[in-house]
Amino acid sequence: MTSAPAGPLVRVSTAGSVTTLELDSPHNRNALSTRLMAELTEGLLQAAKDPQVRAVVLGHTGKVFCAGADLSEATGDDPTVGPRGLVDLQRAIVECPKPVIAYANGHVRAGGLGLVGAADLAIAGPACTFAFTEVRLGLAPAVISLPLRPKLEPRAAARYYLTGETFDGAEAARMGLVTIATDEPEQALAQVLDALRLASPQGLAETKRLVSAEVLASFEADTEARVQQSARLFGSAEAQEGMRAFLERRPAPWAVPGA
Repeated sequence: MTSAPAGPLVRVSTAGSVTTLELDSPHNRNALSTRLMAELTEGLLQAAKDPQVRAVVLGHTGKVFCAGADLSEATGDDPTVGPRGLVDLQRAIVECPKPVIAYANGHVRAGGLGLVGAADLAIAGPACTFAFTEVRLGLAPAVISLPLRPKLEPRAAARYYLTGETFDGAEAARMGLVTIATDEPEQALAQVLDALRLASPQGLAETKRLVSAEVLASFEADTEARVQQSARLFGSAEAQEGMRAFLERRPAPWAVPGA
């Protein structure tokens, strides 16, 4: 794995009353490193304070929206740092007074699904694939469940959490993970943004409070339990072996060939 570039890992631009935050960390497939999460959180905070901004688009460069946690940082002295950072980032998306639209046309894995779930609206293009890969590494989708469980169809959540199977945009829309799955994501995004530009800032902020109430209640009730669960799993011998196997591109020792 190559080292992180010296420049920003999140491209920030504002035009037409919309701030776009693009994940641009190709060296680790837009993984959720401490630095990327800090830059993304700061971008959200700045957009929230700008009275000219009506909406925020969370996008990406390259073929991967987000690969999930940066496993190279998963062995630090304090195993709660990464989970708490992701909780803070997800909550910043949920609490931003401007609507946040996840705009993906690439692969979304593990923690990346938490960003999609935290967003108010999500658009998936034809190149999108999704997978909760944590179970295959000895982990669980712990902190990303804070925004996701209130939104996902329960049977679908159980299937994809437990199996780690890959699914497409149409299935993501059916289960409540994304709002729109389309072969023309640019057109869908333009349509949504045009509608949001007709809404008042106060109307958007107050309406967002209504639609995100259940998600915020999930954060209030379960954040500490999910952070501790995630930290415990990341620090376990089984997960450490799973992450090593992943980084070394070899099967985990518990992987059993099909019959």
